[in-house]
This record gives sequence, structure tokens and C-alpha cells, in this order.
Amino acid sequence: MKKIGFLSFGHWSEAPGSVTRTAADSLVQAIDLSVAAEEVGVDGAYFRVHHFARQQGSPFPLLAAIGARTSRIEIGTGVIDMRYENPLYFAEDAGAADLISGGRLQLGVSRGSPEQVIDGYRYFGYVPAEGETDADMARRHTAVMLDAVSGRAFAQPNPNPMFPNPGGLLRIEPHSPGLRQRIWWGAGTRATAEWAAQQGMNLMSSTLLTEHSGVPFHVAQAEQIHAFRDAWADAGHDWEPRVSVSRSIFPITTDVDRAYFGRETDSADQVGHIDGGVGVFGRSYAGEPDVLVDELARDEAIAAADTVLLTVPNQLGVDYNTHVLQSVVDDVAPGLGWR
Repeated sequence: MKKIGFLSFGHWSEAPGSVTRTAADSLVQAIDLSVAAEEVGVDGAYFRVHHFARQQGSPFPLLAAIGARTSRIEIGTGVIDMRYENPLYFAEDAGAADLISGGRLQLGVSRGSPEQVIDGYRYFGYVPAEGETDADMARRHTAVMLDAVSGRAFAQPNPNPMFPNPGGLLRIEPHSPGLRQRIWWGAGTRATAEWAAQQGMNLMSSTLLTEHSGVPFHVAQAEQIHAFRDAWADAGHDWEPRVSVSRSIFPITTDVDRAYFGRETDSADQVGHIDGGVGVFGRSYAGEPDVLVDELARDEAIAAADTVLLTVPNQLGVDYNTHVLQSVVDDVAPGLGWR
């Protein structure tokens, strides 16, 4: 059994064919798609977070709204760029959204990806300390956030508070028990995957790796997952982590599917330059369901993961994306033993 989620970038634009033309469209449709996904048996609704872009940028109001409209589906991010985050505000917002959802948040965080603007985190008031890189700053923010989310009390109470305090030091409120074990790190390399394991975070691996070893993408990603699990065992944590991979999977069952994705049936991995280095982008999977079952069965990273996040073309609208998710759940997942 595998969990199946969707991952939306939340794009909006007035491009021809887009039914997601405004920020309001993107947000409302994200809620509606999450409700529909729960109804067809999907396990998770995840959202990419980008700043200074016509995409989702403020995840917690959206996650809380989805949590209030659904009852079962996991709700998450993939990923929040921690360079931009006040870690204590993050802990407050995450605790509130998790409580509203009944403990269903699965929050992916990371250093983030190349930005829309130069050093955009500086506009948010965050500057790396002397000798730090922006990646170091993201990890520092993450450490503070993890500590706060865990519920550790650290703040000295006012001896004359407006409202009575419990005894001792105070923690961030609201606190949601269990959320600490539902934080994921988005890793693009073996080294960052191993670091995530050492910190006690689940692993979230996307369709991009920021290192190139010459082997197929899915093989390199599987190696990353195995390195993560080995590092987790070495760290001696007392609970089992989760691992997700993202894939673009489009069963072709209608003429509309064929019109949109018929050209993707010969998709292949791509190697390119990203963020000053070489990155490998995983292929898309598009084809008749029985063909997809055969191809996906050979994907070593999917085999090694417990969760598959399906990237959705959100600008095609709620109805079409619900159809895609339904097709994967009904026509592909059973043949792979995911259901």
C-alpha cells in the first residue's frame, strides 16, 4: 500500500486555456480540489510555496481552510522555503492549522529553490549571519522551528502578566502534539537527505535532483532514499520516518487526455543548469493505464517510497484534475499494488 497525494504549484495567469486566472481562483480551486480528491480516495493535498510569484505564497490560511472543509485527507506543503520564515510565527501558525485539521498536517520545508527575485528573503527581513550562507540560515531557522513545534518551554514569563500563566517557562501556543513527527525536509542530494535523517525529519524528494551521477533519475533518487534510511538507523530515532517522491503521471483514457498529454508518452529525464549547478529533472509518465503500470513498476524510487505525490496542472481546473486523480486511483494504482 502507498499513500497517493497531489502536489499543486497553484499557478494563476490569464494565459489562453487557463481556468485559474486570479489569486482568488487559485485559492478557492485549491480548496475545492482537496475536497474532491478526498472524495475519490486520494490521501493527501500538498502545495508548493513560492514568494514574489503568481503561485501559492502563504500556506497556512489555505491549509487551515482545507482542514475545515475535509475530514480525512492529509494536508501539506512541498516545500516552504525556510529562508523566508520567522520560525516562531511558523510554529504558531502550524500549530493552529494542525489543530483545525485534527492533526493532519504534513509540512515539507527546505532551503527552497531558485527565486523570482534576487535574495528575496532579505525583503522579508532575514539576512545570513556573518560566515553563513543562505542555506545555513534556512537550516538555522529550521532548527528553531523544530524546537518550538516540539513544545519545548523556553520563554521567561512576565511576573505581572495580563492573564495568569502556568508555572515555569512558557512555550509557543497553540501547541499541536505530534506535529513534530510530521515535518519533512525537501532534499535534492544524498548529503541533504542524510542531514534530514540526522535531524529527525521525514524525507520529501521531488522531480529534481541537484546532483548528477550519470545514472537514471529514478535510480539516483532511490540511492538518496536508501542513504536517508541508513542515516536514520544510525541516528537511532525511536519512530519510523516517511518518504515521498513526486511524479507527473497522466493516464490517457479520453480524447481530452490525449490532446493534453499525448506528446508526453516519450518523455525522458532532462539534465540542465539550476542555481549555479547541474540538476536532473525526472521524466513525466503519460500513456494508457496498462502501459503506465509497467513503466511505474520499474521506477526504483517509487518502489522505495511510501508516498507518491502527483503533480497536477492546476490551471486546467478542478474538474479535469479530479478526473486525473480518479484515473490514477482507479486505473493505475491497483495494478501496482498501491491499492
